[in-house]
Amino acid sequence: MQMPSKYDASQVETKWYNYWMKHNYFHSTPDHREPYTIVIPPPNVTGVLHMGHMLNNTIQDVLIRRARLQGKNACWVPGTDHASIATEAKVVAKLKEQGIDKNNLSREEFLKHAWDWTHEYGGVILEQLKKLGCSCDWDRTKFTMDDDMSEAVIKVFVDLYNKGLIYRGYRMVNWDPEAKTTLSDEEVIYEEKQGNLYYLNYKIEGSNDTLTIATTRPETIFGDTAICINPNDERFTHLKGKKAIVPICNRVIPIIEDDYVDMEFGTGCLKVTPAHDENDKVLGDKHKLEVIDIFNEDASLNSFGLHYQGKDRFVVRKEITQELEEKGFLVKTETHINKVGTSERTKAVIEPRLSDQWFLKMEELVKPAIEAVLGEASEIKLFPKKFENTYRHWMENIRDWNISRQLLWGQQIPAYYYGDGKEDFVVAETIEKALKLAQEKTKTQHLTAKDLRQDTDALDTWFSSWLWPMSVFDGIRNPENDDIKYYYPTNDLVTGPDILFFWVARMIIAGYEYKGEKPFQNVYLTGLVRDKQRRKMSKSLGNSPDALKLIEEYSADGVRVGLLLSSAAGNDLMFDEALCQQGKGFGNKIWNAYRLVDGWEINDTIPQPNSSKTAIAWYESKFQKALLEIEDHFSKYRLSDALMAIYKLIYDDFCGWLLEMVKPAYQQPIDAVTYKSVIAIFEDNLKIVHPFMPFLTEDIWHYIAERTPEEALIVAKWPEAKPVNEALITEFEFASEVISGIRNIRKEKNIAFKDAIGFSVINNEKAGTSFDGIISKLGNLEAVNYVNEAVEGALTFRVKSNEYFIPMEGSIDVEAEIKKLTEELNYTEGFLKSVQKKLSNERFVTGAPEQVIANERNKEADALAKIETLKASLASLE
Repeated sequence: MQMPSKYDASQVETKWYNYWMKHNYFHSTPDHREPYTIVIPPPNVTGVLHMGHMLNNTIQDVLIRRARLQGKNACWVPGTDHASIATEAKVVAKLKEQGIDKNNLSREEFLKHAWDWTHEYGGVILEQLKKLGCSCDWDRTKFTMDDDMSEAVIKVFVDLYNKGLIYRGYRMVNWDPEAKTTLSDEEVIYEEKQGNLYYLNYKIEGSNDTLTIATTRPETIFGDTAICINPNDERFTHLKGKKAIVPICNRVIPIIEDDYVDMEFGTGCLKVTPAHDENDKVLGDKHKLEVIDIFNEDASLNSFGLHYQGKDRFVVRKEITQELEEKGFLVKTETHINKVGTSERTKAVIEPRLSDQWFLKMEELVKPAIEAVLGEASEIKLFPKKFENTYRHWMENIRDWNISRQLLWGQQIPAYYYGDGKEDFVVAETIEKALKLAQEKTKTQHLTAKDLRQDTDALDTWFSSWLWPMSVFDGIRNPENDDIKYYYPTNDLVTGPDILFFWVARMIIAGYEYKGEKPFQNVYLTGLVRDKQRRKMSKSLGNSPDALKLIEEYSADGVRVGLLLSSAAGNDLMFDEALCQQGKGFGNKIWNAYRLVDGWEINDTIPQPNSSKTAIAWYESKFQKALLEIEDHFSKYRLSDALMAIYKLIYDDFCGWLLEMVKPAYQQPIDAVTYKSVIAIFEDNLKIVHPFMPFLTEDIWHYIAERTPEEALIVAKWPEAKPVNEALITEFEFASEVISGIRNIRKEKNIAFKDAIGFSVINNEKAGTSFDGIISKLGNLEAVNYVNEAVEGALTFRVKSNEYFIPMEGSIDVEAEIKKLTEELNYTEGFLKSVQKKLSNERFVTGAPEQVIANERNKEADALAKIETLKASLASLE
């Protein structure tokens, strides 16, 4: 095939992705090979590809493609998460646009709309991952609300309930008034915000006395059921046993005593609102106080809010402050910094609320998961290791998990009520099983399915995705099936540290509970993608580039390389579009390198030059050394470092040196032995670049030779490790400095490369001569002459203690050169004097740090050597 002069990513990417799909390279079934398994962190079904997804999935694809090249049975399971809160919010918004109120729909009607929305938008992000080159096993695509996945979730709920680990409790929960659902503690983000502290006077019943309380939330006075003082606080002994009157609503409440009250904080008098503060609830239970809930589910005030009924809490805060001031209850207002809980999803301010919810006991469940990561055996490794501390903190301070959500979209809790009492329920996988249990519990056969009503709450989305590594292989419903036995535990998990607790830790807990072993071996935690100013990328800031447009502009390979060049393991990634341009440039470099090789004419009859033989032996050793370095980086999940090692090997050593060393003279043929070796090297290069740049490498692979589907690069064999000739590598490093010295002189003296020049060397270093032919070729030398004495009338340079001479007769203007060298000598001698003056200053030598002194001594040595060389050059010209 004729190779185009330019690489056209838009055509190539579609062509090869279709080819890979057609030949089923991504699909995996259990066989005799070693499995290598990754399950995708399922993106929200509502999602579109953003920079975080791009980084995360590029890393996974690099790992999976490399495993495939290593001969492993690579299986990457894709899928999406139903994302209860996010998806329901989008469906509700869409219905609103159509003039439909969610509250006027039955559960079945709403779910039909939710499924329609999911079918319309649900696969968008997975299709976009294909554009990035992700080689997922699309036949295994899962959705957390698929029937089999939901069945597994319900089965686990029933099992944990029967084990006594799931219970129903009336508790203070985190209420999201926008999504109108509870949230677990981990879904609440606490932010320091400036607010006000309001000092309010409460009258004492039957007297003209008052007491003052301080509150950040004056609107909650409608829920006050007591005032509390510390029994040891002498300031308030006169209040003991008395009652206070709540401003505006004029409710009479008791003044109670409890040493819970901090005498130093605020005024020392505490208003107690058991329905709207967790600590107040504890106090209320202890003193058997009334509980008055003043909020509707959207955080507007209910009838207890009197004339503020129906108004939003923040509107009421402004208005009630004014009323309290007008009526003389507001003493003063101070600014106050406090921590405010907001919903991770909707950003709404969380309202503490008493509610009947379902909880999962975590204390015992968490123990194997702590041991797995932090124990001596450490079966699961976190990369970077620093995240172990975060993991420890969360796991050792774990609370029971609130797993119920007041949503329709999600797995409905399998609890069935048969009576009016809170405890009149049974838990079962189906309504048929529930009916039998209810009949046994009530000892009556008269109950029918119509008498049962299922709990309306849905399960927390994480309660579904914590089963992901098992449920994608049907390991919950069919624990002994072939897939789960072969693919579980999986190998690597790649995800963000922000869901280390939400998802990673919970999967580990579920893995030990349901399979008795770890769900994965290694967890690679990527950094967050930030812009050049270190700001987190977000739609609101407008600093997040369109992922698909980046691919369009820089190619999928270019973007993949750009992302990884800016990403060090576990550290935040400073994304710069210029790195994608660098990635694209790297692709063009490889493309043009093959075009150069492809253009050579091959001659079977000419012998292989020694210089080419040496060059190939050197590069093969250089490649093997890089291979060891790459393996080491991969073992530590330093993918950016692995890519950088490959980049330097190909850009510098292969394109910059090897091709120069072996390429034939202008319009001359190359010998067949060298050509064959260069092609073999090129193929090995393509193999190690392929995981990072799959499209470009596959394309060039098929230009090199016609290949059958079995010979495609995607299923080629990763290069084998062979011995490294370190001596050859060291010798080349020396030779490359000599070549640079010759090139510098040619450049400085404007000596055309087509003109061959004389060259002599005093070999004080006893350097090897293997690269003499290459030095001669790349320097266009007449010959390399070994001499014992300096050559008169020549310019010189040094490499270590070796001296090199290039005769100058007729090549340069001697007078101009003498003038230039004299000026340089004068400058260097002046510089040497200033350095020596510093070093002879006793105060400087005794006072400066060791490193500074060492630097000055190095400058002195360099200047002395340069002066010697300049003097020798001048002597040879005069």
